Amino acid sequence: MSYIQPLVSGYDPAVTPNINNPGTWYQKPSSEHWFGTDDTGNDLWDVVWSGTRMSLSIAFIAASINIGLGILVGAVWGYSKRLDPILLALYNVISNIPAILRSMMLMYIFGRGFWQMILAMTITGWLGIAFFIRTQVMIIRDREYNLASRCLGTPLKRMVTRNILPYMVSVIATLVYQEIPGLINTETILSYLGIGLPSTYPSLGRMIDVYWSFVDTYPHMIVFPGIVMGLVTISFYVVGQLFADASDPRTHR
Repeated sequence: MSYIQPLVSGYDPAVTPNINNPGTWYQKPSSEHWFGTDDTGNDLWDVVWSGTRMSLSIAFIAASINIGLGILVGAVWGYSKRLDPILLALYNVISNIPAILRSMMLMYIFGRGFWQMILAMTITGWLGIAFFIRTQVMIIRDREYNLASRCLGTPLKRMVTRNILPYMVSVIATLVYQEIPGLINTETILSYLGIGLPSTYPSLGRMIDVYWSFVDTYPHMIVFPGIVMGLVTISFYVVGQLFADASDPRTHR
């Protein structure tokens, strides 16, 4: 819905045509405005879906980078005994710092912005995924068929792409569908704390930050963004679990 909304609505987050028309402010949900209106008279239906689109875009891009790097580095890490102590030491240091705290520190360094937030989420975000993939690779690599392939001189690249990664489809699917809602929550927290996206970028986090001051007098302004964020998060977890179960051969015995 968030990506369909621009096709059926002329909403522009940078424009507030009703700012000088107090009669359009703070309207409760109705047949004309399903989610009501905000403090500038904008239709919350448009604002919420526009913000959801922004949050999803950030999460999709950051998750693609983290998952891609994590799989690539993790696959090599699981096979390379030389890289293992180096990357393991790096992981032990980075993992002791909470992910949200790392993102906060990086946002302070890079400043607020769309690509700055993606950079803050991905500089170290791939490392935990790489460690998880490394562990899975180490389990699979010592199975009999891989030992036989190694004895026959099968190239490492072929072993990884043919003998290992195909058996990890369910694991990777689970990672993808857990990573996206996690990044949406990170964006929400950063924006709520005032160090995320600037005010010109609508997002779920920005809405919760701006509308929180109206929670007592106009609760609909905070309820609908919260409901949408919750539904998006739950949907990804449910779809991820269903996909993981469907792609896991152990569930089809």
